[in-house]
Amino acid sequence: MEIKDDLVVQFNYTLRDEKGEVIETNEGHDPIAYLHGHDNMMPGVENAIAGKKVGDKFSVTLPASETYGERIENAEQRVPSKHLMGAKVWKPGMRAIINTDQGQRQVTVVKVGKFMVTVDINHPLAGRELTFDIEIVDAREASAEEIAHGHAHGVGGHHH
Repeated sequence: MEIKDDLVVQFNYTLRDEKGEVIETNEGHDPIAYLHGHDNMMPGVENAIAGKKVGDKFSVTLPASETYGERIENAEQRVPSKHLMGAKVWKPGMRAIINTDQGQRQVTVVKVGKFMVTVDINHPLAGRELTFDIEIVDAREASAEEIAHGHAHGVGGHHH
């Protein structure tokens, strides 16, 4: 089955930086699942998967504009420390999760005050060329409900 719009695609990946060092992987975990053609995946990754078949393994190196975006200079924001998730004590350079109107976002702590923390709202991988080693594990027709909701359900996808 060739990967096209309205298929739920499951894949494993290893993400590498410019030096080939592993940044993250889902090896040993459930595959990632997404609804192809519904803006649920980074554009560069989705474009690289399009037209491939279950069982295909490949690598693709993508510019920042097709993954986490370009870095925006001076993209700092002050937030109450109680809104940061991931640790109890914060120090500059640490990564945190915050909830926004668009969902959860990963940020980097820049400065810590008594009650407020200054964070860099750029994704920590913004502005970097990244290589994805991808293995397509499965693909299936999406259900009408998944298409209506705009995302994959079940293992590796969205849970209601």
